[in-house]
Amino acid sequence: MLKLGILDQSQIGEGRTAAQTLVETTELAQVADELGYTRYWVSEHHASQALAHSSPEVLIAHLAAKTKRIRLGSGGIMMPHYSAYKVAENFRLLEALHPGRIDVGLGRAPGGMPISTRALQEGKYTSVDQYPQQVADLTGYLHDSLPGNHRFAGLHASPVIATAPDVWLLGSSYDSARIAADQGAAFGFAQFFGNADCEQALRIYREHFKPSILNDQAHSLAAVLVICADTEEEAQRLATSTDLFFLSLGRGALLPSFPSVETAMNYPYTESDLSLIRGRQHKRVVGTPEQVKAELLKLNEAYQADEIMVVSPIHDIQARVHSYRLLAKAFELQG
Repeated sequence: MLKLGILDQSQIGEGRTAAQTLVETTELAQVADELGYTRYWVSEHHASQALAHSSPEVLIAHLAAKTKRIRLGSGGIMMPHYSAYKVAENFRLLEALHPGRIDVGLGRAPGGMPISTRALQEGKYTSVDQYPQQVADLTGYLHDSLPGNHRFAGLHASPVIATAPDVWLLGSSYDSARIAADQGAAFGFAQFFGNADCEQALRIYREHFKPSILNDQAHSLAAVLVICADTEEEAQRLATSTDLFFLSLGRGALLPSFPSVETAMNYPYTESDLSLIRGRQHKRVVGTPEQVKAELLKLNEAYQADEIMVVSPIHDIQARVHSYRLLAKAFELQG
């Protein structure tokens, strides 16, 4: 059976606080652990009023301590802001504390507006062009495999341990797929977000994959927006919050919180707004458990991914938990 994971961006629901949202994120990770989901990833976004966390490695430590089995990871660490060495130290420490349960997902997007990028990179020169070298360096630190001619040959990332977190490269473009393949890393494609075609991106990754110390064969996942409810009508109703949220994101005016269904349904949409929303709806999977399962399996026939990572932004926390439960039951996950 197809493996399922969860990506949680911790949107702060309208009427709630960041602190309340982080409590909900913890509860959702515990539910995912109980239900048999494979992994639970948290994202990195900066200077956003609508999202509750900017430091995935800190949140991963908290969630790992509150769960028992599920893998915890970053979706992802925005590498151009950071030193590969420091990222290696952070994730080696997480792996030492929770062996066999840590994923380090890497990205090269800024994760915020230009002003936050300037603040994060103040006093240093960096470029996304350095990203492939950063990935190679991180791999060397995590596996004590820096080449002898490396500029930091012989340097160890503490603590020195017998295991290593799994490395995933994340992206929404064909270029990201090629970098992941060239590095021999696992690859996660953001189908719910990117403009590139998921099927083609994952095909590029598989066809160009080079075995490495990280993996001897290609391993991929597709992140898909999924909302599941007892009826199709209820699922579509819950999805209106997501429609408004992504509409604001696409227009470059992110809302200060994740809108409630009532706010979304009463929003004064223009014809242009409605056209943009309809244009995105093919990227989401919304419906009853039977409908969602059938659509995800159909999508993955084309994607040929090893796993599907569901992104389920639902304003009501109980409805979101119910969506996870319905999906787990439909796919017969074993908790």
